[in-house]
Amino acid sequence: MELDAHERSIAEGAEGAASAMAMRIVAEAGRLLGAGCLIEIASVHVDGCLYHGDSSVHFIERLVAEGGRVRVPTTLNVGALDLLHPERVRGDSHFRDMARRLMDGHLALGCTQSFTCAPYQSGHRPGLGQHVAWGESNAVAFANSVLGARTNRCGDFLDISAGIAGRAPYCGLHLDRNRVARAVVNTDAVSSALKGTDAFYPVLGAWLGATLGEIVAAVDGLPSGLSDDRLKAIAAGAASTGAIGLFHIVGVTPEAATVKDACGGGEPEMEVALTPEMVRQTRDRLSTVDDERIDAVAVGSPHFSRAEFAALAALSRGQKFAIPFYACTGRDVLSTLANSGEQTALEEAGVVFVVDTCVVVAPILPEAGGVLMTNSAKFAHYGPANTGFEVVYGSLSDCVASAVAGRVVRDETVWR
Repeated sequence: MELDAHERSIAEGAEGAASAMAMRIVAEAGRLLGAGCLIEIASVHVDGCLYHGDSSVHFIERLVAEGGRVRVPTTLNVGALDLLHPERVRGDSHFRDMARRLMDGHLALGCTQSFTCAPYQSGHRPGLGQHVAWGESNAVAFANSVLGARTNRCGDFLDISAGIAGRAPYCGLHLDRNRVARAVVNTDAVSSALKGTDAFYPVLGAWLGATLGEIVAAVDGLPSGLSDDRLKAIAAGAASTGAIGLFHIVGVTPEAATVKDACGGGEPEMEVALTPEMVRQTRDRLSTVDDERIDAVAVGSPHFSRAEFAALAALSRGQKFAIPFYACTGRDVLSTLANSGEQTALEEAGVVFVVDTCVVVAPILPEAGGVLMTNSAKFAHYGPANTGFEVVYGSLSDCVASAVAGRVVRDETVWR
């Protein structure tokens, strides 16, 4: 690991103790990762503001006490509290105090009060080829794949250190050679009807992650003009069931105009034909129970967008939910709903809004447990272990119909 003269001076304390510690952390992480040098970055998305224990609070407060400030635009992932609706999160006084101190500490370092796992929905969209240092798995995959920015998955402490240092280790997905597709996935056997549904894309992501691990793939045969919401669903599923940090959608994402482009002009190491059976098996694995019991519905992992709320509003118009229906989103999206009057209409149907956090990382769901229905592959993957709830996967329309009926209702037509 070689630091240039400016980086070395910061590491030696020329710009204060916090900057020195941050630069040393980034440099040591780079050495461990095999990087030869650091790269200047344009932005950071911090995953480490979610409270997991007191050590993270002490670390951030030391950076604050020693004068730390981020050098580049830095957004924050979800915390462990809903600051707008604090009554929705259970927890003793120590948990609540430390979780709040951790969130406040990041704000004191100059981070933006975003508290969302989908910063790209809030205007934080680095450009093609820009080097950044992002945490949060779906955000990393989205930044690399959909925006064409360059980042590795930065863990807690490294993410905020990169923001203060303005540097990241120059390795992994920052390098051209590691962004080339090694696998090509052909989806021609999957019906256009299924590809036309939102429910297909979380399943596709879950299959990518579970099948390919961390291998960069080019997916061919999907419709052009895929929405950000469908692309984020792929990113979230692939990064949850596997360690996918980058995927290419041929004809859609910026580094994959053609299969040849995605493969860097060469031939892929493997080619896979995705069959309807593979899709159906993956969808079925996202459910842990197959009975009709349902106790709650949760959507919004990654956080629901404005467009997704419009779809939810259309489906729930005139309906009344028989069970709790949690919708997790960013506070900026919620403010647009409040200004338009849609928030009131959705609340009248029974939607419970959760901001700044989500039901899988914070104690919001009922303590008694039960069965949770979701349209999110990420919720389905992490839900049982994190919440104690069994899960059922379905489309957004399935989730609405089930919430109204108070039991699982799923339309199987398009999956046959």
